Amino acid sequence: MDHGWIITFAAPAIEMQPQLSVASEGGSGTVVPDFSIEVDDLENVEKRARDAGCAIEYGPADEPWGVRRFYLRDPFGRLINVLSHRTIS
Repeated sequence: MDHGWIITFAAPAIEMQPQLSVASEGGSGTVVPDFSIEVDDLENVEKRARDAGCAIEYGPADEPWGVRRFYLRDPFGRLINVLSHRTIS
C-alpha cells in the first residue's frame, strides 16, 4: 500500500501476516503517531481506553483509505493510532 504519505510493507500470509508502515504524516490532517496497532474490535478497545481514563485525541473516525481509527495517549505520553480495517459490504 502506498498513499504517498504512508507506505505499508506486508509479508506473504503464512500463519500471520506481519506489516510495517512508515509515515510522513498522520493522514486526515493529523500528526504522525508514535505507533499504530490494529485490533479486531475497535469499539470495545475505545470503550476500555475511555474507562481507563486514556485521553482520546482523535476520532473515532472512518478514514477514506478503509480504516476506522482513533488516537490515544498512553501513560508515558506516546500517541497511539488504534485502528481496524472496515469490512466492505
